[in-house]
Amino acid sequence: MLTIQQAHQQFIQQVTTFQGEREARSIARIVFEDAFHLFDYQSAQPFLPIEKLQTIQQRLANHEPVQYILGQADFYGLKFNVTPAVLIPRPETEELVYWMLESIEKSNLKIVDIGTGSGCIPITLKKKMPSAAITGWEISEEALEIAKQNALLNQVEVTFKVVDILKEANWPSLPKFDIIVSNPPYIPHSEIGLMPKQVTHFEPNLALFVDNQAPLIFYQKIAEFAWQKLNKSGQLFFECNEFNAKEVVLILRQLGFSQVELEKDMEGKERMVRGIL
Repeated sequence: MLTIQQAHQQFIQQVTTFQGEREARSIARIVFEDAFHLFDYQSAQPFLPIEKLQTIQQRLANHEPVQYILGQADFYGLKFNVTPAVLIPRPETEELVYWMLESIEKSNLKIVDIGTGSGCIPITLKKKMPSAAITGWEISEEALEIAKQNALLNQVEVTFKVVDILKEANWPSLPKFDIIVSNPPYIPHSEIGLMPKQVTHFEPNLALFVDNQAPLIFYQKIAEFAWQKLNKSGQLFFECNEFNAKEVVLILRQLGFSQVELEKDMEGKERMVRGIL
């Protein structure tokens, strides 16, 4: 019978053949901690759930993301349920939330996250800013169900609503906010071939891809909405594609936003934009 140490080492070796060692070690940590609640990888205790581990390994070999296999993801120190109905929360989005928390006053704000997916942005903000009234909008009802589950899981009150931000006719009926944030779809369909299989085969295309002819459509429309619906001195935050972040900056400046900033992520890529009304 395998020990925990042996099972852990074998798992890394197998996953390394299709993921690379660094990624394999990261996946092994997630699997052993979240699926099996094992934290001592050097243990000589017997490892019993070998069939479950083999099933996880087979699904990983088919390029399925480990977060979907386990049904959960970590974000900003919190746990979130994830299914193929929602994007897997990314470290870059954690950086966006960190920037927001650094940049804004934390009392009695009205905040909306447009295209909320799993709800990781508004739920984390609510956890850190309990006095804020926070809303998440999403076009996918299936995604909103996951977001509602995650609010319960993390014991916060966030309002979730089906809203298609591209339908300008609905804008007059929507409320005003102090902060608007969005990580909208921004990958042109022409770039699908450049994306890894674990993204294109499993994550929701609706949340990822935009028309080749209008790759910045969501940034344009959300910025126009923000120009109408932000309160005075309100702020708009975007997560961006590193290749057109400067164009997003231009959209905000052309509309009249002030103090428009372009922020780099930890890898030095231009991934975040902020503007003030």
